[in-house]
Amino acid sequence: MEIYQPREDSYLLQKHVKDYCKGNVLEIGTGSGILALEAAKFADKVLAVDINPEAVAFVQKNVKQQNLKNVKVIESDLFSKVSGKFDLIIFNPPYLPDPEKDYARDIALDGGKKGYELIERFLDDVNSYLVEKGKILLLFSSLSKIKRVHEILDRNLFEFKEIDRLKIGFEELYVYVIEKNEFLKELEGKGLTDVQYFTKGNRGLLFLGNYKGKKVVVKSKNPMSEAISRIKIEKNWLKKLNKEGIGPKLCFGCDDYFVMEFVEGKLIHDLFDKGNKKEIKDVMKQLLQLMKKMDELNINKEEMHKPMKHIIIDDKNKIHLIDFERSNYSEKPKNVTQVLQFFSSGKFIHRSGLDIDKEKVMSLAKEYKKNKKIDEVLSYF
Repeated sequence: MEIYQPREDSYLLQKHVKDYCKGNVLEIGTGSGILALEAAKFADKVLAVDINPEAVAFVQKNVKQQNLKNVKVIESDLFSKVSGKFDLIIFNPPYLPDPEKDYARDIALDGGKKGYELIERFLDDVNSYLVEKGKILLLFSSLSKIKRVHEILDRNLFEFKEIDRLKIGFEELYVYVIEKNEFLKELEGKGLTDVQYFTKGNRGLLFLGNYKGKKVVVKSKNPMSEAISRIKIEKNWLKKLNKEGIGPKLCFGCDDYFVMEFVEGKLIHDLFDKGNKKEIKDVMKQLLQLMKKMDELNINKEEMHKPMKHIIIDDKNKIHLIDFERSNYSEKPKNVTQVLQFFSSGKFIHRSGLDIDKEKVMSLAKEYKKNKKIDEVLSYF
């Protein structure tokens, strides 16, 4: 593998290293080492990493020749071999799009199919290695889709500012200084560590983290959603339902976000793919009993006629309900009947492989609606 030699991008970023260098500095993808060696002039310690062993050997040789005691160089794919936290993290990533599937990939240049994938990997993980007031110096190209880079920064709870740019032919290079936003600082101030972006739904953004030795999920509003007060509503429902042993345990929250314990497990469709009919039936009965309990509480959980994303099954085959933002009080809750509608659907029957009589199940649903008795329903399955 060839070593990336300094070019316009390297020199553009090098101009700003001294302005942000202090304490412990990490450079990801050091290449020729030009930025790490610049940082060594101002930092207490510098850790330079690269996935290319030839680049690592090259920089190690230069460090030894210059007798730099504050620079360490190791081989690492992004953060895979990195530990500790840093005051400054520098990244001049490969950022060129590589749309050709069979192209002989140059890891020093190719940022992924669309040009931003490696930047995305970096930003999804970097917070765990940044001190509270730490900063990131990131260089990327207009070819990397600037709007997409902004979206990745936003969802990872970062503030960012452009501090330099350079036009080279058909592209522009941007240098950004990035730091944690106030929300992320607030979470860490409340004791959360290793906060990382997880996924997003229609109305919420989910982040993973650790709190008091346990893995947790942080749920905040998706800025693209027009739904009002859904986070507050779901937090309040979790607080009520936890008293009945339902839902992930709520740790704390406010109107804008809440923190709950992470439920390890798989979604219900993963159980279908496994094909164990006994386990599937056990989960079905658990779900019906839980829906009966919610009916008795006069709490209606919407969307249980299509609950594939609302149920987590742990390693003991116990089910856990998630997502209560559309729950509501009702004199005529329909949790059990919604689930029976799901069990009688062609999609469920096909995926589960169970021999289910649709008409019989719908008949049981009608009877349950009248008498609220679950025993006959359970005995059928």
